[in-house]
Amino acid sequence: MCDSTCDFTAEQAAARGVTILPFHYVEAGKPGGGLCGDDDLFQSRSAHEFYDAIRHGATPMTSQPSQLEYEEAFQAAYESGVPTVMFCISSGLSGGYDGAVMALDRLKEAHPGEEVRIYVVDTLVASTALTLLLNEACNKRDAGMNAEQLVMWAEEARFRIRTLFMVDNLDALHRGGRLPKGVAVLGDALDVKALLHFNLDGTLGIRAVARGRKKGLRKLVDYYAKNVQLGDEANVCGVGDADVAEDGFNVAAELRRLDDGLEVLRPTIGPTIGSHVGPGMVSIVFWGRDRRNDKAVTKVKGVRQSK
Repeated sequence: MCDSTCDFTAEQAAARGVTILPFHYVEAGKPGGGLCGDDDLFQSRSAHEFYDAIRHGATPMTSQPSQLEYEEAFQAAYESGVPTVMFCISSGLSGGYDGAVMALDRLKEAHPGEEVRIYVVDTLVASTALTLLLNEACNKRDAGMNAEQLVMWAEEARFRIRTLFMVDNLDALHRGGRLPKGVAVLGDALDVKALLHFNLDGTLGIRAVARGRKKGLRKLVDYYAKNVQLGDEANVCGVGDADVAEDGFNVAAELRRLDDGLEVLRPTIGPTIGSHVGPGMVSIVFWGRDRRNDKAVTKVKGVRQSK
């Protein structure tokens, strides 16, 4: 199981046997009349329609699944008898992990003395990075790893996922409380692109900046070249985009030139994350050295993405 902050498509989720719990979004002050709905992995609204609405002024806000939704999902998993692992968006960005834990605790209290083999993982990542983690988790499951082993694997593997992403402008980050307004205005005026990543606690950090979009995209490729390191995972990386497919495909092509045996996943950034980063985001994720051995970087203030 996973929440909808992963960037699987509905078809991928079904094919790989993953149950998706949707986040929700609504345009402030316009319930039912603005940009709103369930994050259903772009089944009811195309990615272009969603991001084009933001380009024209829509400012959607997000919320995590309700306690009832978590409870119903866990109850169904319990009744199925199939050991289940729930992968959650980083607790540094959302309260979704805490919500899932509370719902699971209530399920266990309702079945005292019984073994409830349902587990909740704080992935400490989101979006394209969560896609990569979930994709490899499915591989491990299919190769015979059981639920308990999968949890132990995921809690180590999350620190080996390398992420770097660029937003088109800093306004979206400012609206979400991630950057002071003065920094956002100055950055846009100078055409400075912020390159962000996940800190070890799952919050956002600024790893670098680039003057102009082309240089920013180049830095994504350079970051991969300098930091990629496979363990026992598949030779695969992810390049996500928020309605800028050409940029995503160009980055993917550069990566394949570096390694012609590399599989490149091309997810579209979903509505939950897209509500906060806006159109134009491009991300790269891959397996690298353990990030716990890195030097500390600057955190972005006010990083919670949703309630």
